[in-house]
Amino acid sequence: MPFQKYGARRRSLSALATLGAGLMAVGGIAPAAAAQDISSQQWYLKDMQADDMWKVSKGKGVTVAVIDTGVDASRVELRGRVLEGTDASAKATDPHNDPNGHGTNIAGLIGGSGEGGGIQGLAPEVKILPVKASLIDMQAESVGSVMAKAIRYSVDHGAKVLNISLGVTGLPAYFSKTQSAVNYALKKGALIFAGTGNGGDKENQSEYPAALPGVVGVGAIDRTGKVAKFSTTGDQVGLVAVGDKIPVRCKDSESVCMTHGTSDAAAITSASAALIWSKHPKWTNNQVLRVMMQTAAKPKTGDIPSSYLGYGSVRPRKVLLDGEGDPGPANTNPLLAREGATKPKPSESASKPAGDASEPPVSDEQAAKKPAAEAKASDDDGGNTTLWVALGAGVVVVVGAAVAFTVVRRRGGTMARP
Repeated sequence: MPFQKYGARRRSLSALATLGAGLMAVGGIAPAAAAQDISSQQWYLKDMQADDMWKVSKGKGVTVAVIDTGVDASRVELRGRVLEGTDASAKATDPHNDPNGHGTNIAGLIGGSGEGGGIQGLAPEVKILPVKASLIDMQAESVGSVMAKAIRYSVDHGAKVLNISLGVTGLPAYFSKTQSAVNYALKKGALIFAGTGNGGDKENQSEYPAALPGVVGVGAIDRTGKVAKFSTTGDQVGLVAVGDKIPVRCKDSESVCMTHGTSDAAAITSASAALIWSKHPKWTNNQVLRVMMQTAAKPKTGDIPSSYLGYGSVRPRKVLLDGEGDPGPANTNPLLAREGATKPKPSESASKPAGDASEPPVSDEQAAKKPAAEAKASDDDGGNTTLWVALGAGVVVVVGAAVAFTVVRRRGGTMARP
């Protein structure tokens, strides 16, 4: 099925069964009139000083679970990097079969070798554990159940970093199994990064699992460091990373496409964690996350965490090249403890645009000017009796659900980041 603009189409449950993708792949994609060498177009690698970081760490020894639409292990840049994996749904399919292409691109952004002009991953020596999250039979199992199984499998099979570029909207209570799995993963010493979604310029609804306590919700910024207009905002945002104009393979795998979305931002963040963890293998998940939060480029004004930028944009070079960051206590989760949270600062004038794409210059006041940041909840949700699921890089699916879902815009005081 060709890639389409996010939100462009609706399909029935039978169509979902045919597609066999799952949850929501949070990204948009469009063909780029450019040469077929993808790695030469990955501008953000230079901005993040990847070549210098790779002299210190390439992610060796770290396994990253890609919970997504599958990973095509035959892609030249992924050969020898992809483990066996599984499909977490009831009607399991080959995790190395990715008819959608989304999961394969995400895996490439994390751990691709760049070989043959393919995608150059930010952490090119990690191992990729493909965990397919297909929801082929919605009546047989719940979204929350599939998410939970995917998370538990990932941790039980050696993944330290879990990348989830998928998400759905719904009532928090519906994801109790997923929350239990998240708690299990954190206890086992893993980190979970999930894209917050691409509805920031629309309904701006919270999506799961990014909105669950303990999951690091990742938003997207553009090359100038400003929050991307599509990036879903709110108290679920923990960190941000570049997620706009990212070159990947088109679905036909022969062309280069430019993608955008918090899917890509989550992948960059997961790869950043892998680089740091590989350099400091004795650090716990809490310590790796703590230094990521400490060294992130902070909003210039406003409170931290910011509803738009969280604790800031990831800068692994500050840890690997500059030696910054205090790992601190091993057993305290800095996200749940709200370490580094501050009160609003006096308004300041905006700083000049950042030359480093991982250093956002914007304040909360500037970010608030983005379209629909305070959009009202949409009535286009089937009377709260449908579950909106987006597939791949742009197809929106409306699936009849056995449980009623409502719009969730902000999380309550029991959530991780009020």
